[in-house]
Amino acid sequence: MVRVRSVRCLDRHEVELAFTDETVRVLDLAPYLRGQVFERHRADPAFFRRVRVDPDAGTIAWPDGSDLDPDVLRWGLRPASWGAGPG
Repeated sequence: MVRVRSVRCLDRHEVELAFTDETVRVLDLAPYLRGQVFERHRADPAFFRRVRVDPDAGTIAWPDGSDLDPDVLRWGLRPASWGAGPG
């Protein structure tokens, strides 16, 4: 299993992620910040920048307990929460 090793905030909702397989990806997380759970992340840049790696989950997380699936981040998959249909 590939997991997130480090995260660095870049611009707005863009982050640089380093993974345990030595891959580094720059991602704009804006498309992933859907729904009420991510409302504060979208609206408050200071809160968004509090993102950290959760070593137990192997992914990025915020102080409110929200996180994103590491496989979605690494492989560019569609989050299950989006349901079927176009992204």
